[in-house]
Amino acid sequence: MHEELGQNVLLEESILIDPNDEKKGRILLLLINRPDKLNALNKYVSSELKEVAKRVMEDDTIRVVIFGGSAPKPPLEGKKSKPYSFVAGADISEFKDKKSEEIFEIFSNNCWEAIWNIEKPTIAMIDGFALGGGCELAMSCDIRIATGRSVFGQPEINLGLIPGGGGTQRLTHLVGYGKSLELILSGKFIDAEEAYSFGLINHICNPEELKEKTIELATLIGSKSSHTLSIAKKAVRVALNTPIDEGILKELRVFSDLFDTEDKEIGVNAFLERKTPQWKGR
Repeated sequence: MHEELGQNVLLEESILIDPNDEKKGRILLLLINRPDKLNALNKYVSSELKEVAKRVMEDDTIRVVIFGGSAPKPPLEGKKSKPYSFVAGADISEFKDKKSEEIFEIFSNNCWEAIWNIEKPTIAMIDGFALGGGCELAMSCDIRIATGRSVFGQPEINLGLIPGGGGTQRLTHLVGYGKSLELILSGKFIDAEEAYSFGLINHICNPEELKEKTIELATLIGSKSSHTLSIAKKAVRVALNTPIDEGILKELRVFSDLFDTEDKEIGVNAFLERKTPQWKGR
């Protein structure tokens, strides 16, 4: 792993779906670890996130991935504590003196798309600031769970820029044209309640419950057939780019194809026999 000032920029925790049966797979919990910089995304974090996304796709034991930010360190005596942050944005110091072609090349192979392209379920576990590239990182995940003290926004307009990590597109898909433009053109911050009210986040919880609630949902999702989860995610993604009539036909095709899988027989038989399905992932 890349290190910065003697610390790993990405921390990992592995959590079994079923503590009594490791064959049922695990949840991978990843924390961006730059709390002194409010977990801002720099080139090292971005590189690590891209590597992790690749590794997740190659590791059949990983069922669900959770992304979060490290909590602030205890302050020195007489000093104020840093605020909580999921990801406070990109590291703006890396923008200085950059020109268009250099930035285009950097952003053409970025961490937001790497996470978006993970075929397994992903959850953003948000506590504190999710601004700019941090909000885009949250939107690159499938599901977002946040604490009541979380803050969201796309403030790039204040730098003479617009979102460059998919924000104009994913935000519009999530919250609609008018609200997306309001946030992007104003650069304003919104709280968790407002973000929840128009669908930017899925759930709000207390800070002390965040990890537990996120793992609880990840465990529920991860207990399903890994093959069917992948197919379901792909089918829902079709709706983002396809007219509804065409999307429904595509849904019917992949739904029908699942009838030829081993997991479909396992699931149906388990239901009829009132048993817990033991998925094969195929």
